[in-house]
Amino acid sequence: MRKTIGKKMKGTGLAAALALSVLITGCVSTGAGWRDKLARDLPVFGHRNWILIADSAYPAQSRAGIETIATGAGQVEVVKAVLEAVDDCRHVRATVYLDAEMQYVSEEDAPGIGAYRKELAALLEKRSVKAVPHDELIAKLDEAAKTFRVLILKTNLTVPYTSVFLELECGYWGAEAEQKLREAIQQAK
Repeated sequence: MRKTIGKKMKGTGLAAALALSVLITGCVSTGAGWRDKLARDLPVFGHRNWILIADSAYPAQSRAGIETIATGAGQVEVVKAVLEAVDDCRHVRATVYLDAEMQYVSEEDAPGIGAYRKELAALLEKRSVKAVPHDELIAKLDEAAKTFRVLILKTNLTVPYTSVFLELECGYWGAEAEQKLREAIQQAK
């Protein structure tokens, strides 16, 4: 197969080399394209959609509703940009989930985890954050993707259990209003 690929690619230059690299390694960075993708998706996303900012080893999930993009950017940069983009949208807000395992990862086993935790804490200081085991969060994404779209933005961070999961909710209708509505419907029956 490599001989066939080599013959077909002979003389095609840089594009061919990139294609071969992707074929062999499975890795390619979309660079700043992730910002454009986020800008295109946020207006159509709503409650029950998810956005995940993941470390570089996060798996490519196979469910059709899940799209994964390699950003080539730093984790904190992407988390900050996504949170700002969501905050700028009137129609959605985000519930933030972190891997419960992150608080137990040691600096000895994962150099850089301490600095990352501090930077992340500063970004999330005014937000409600829920710590949930990693496997449960992956299962939540898989379940959501049966009906709703999920966007995963992989970063270049090489520290485990550092993913930030954002479950989008309606920005102009909260749980209290929904409860009152359900009670009024029940009373009307």
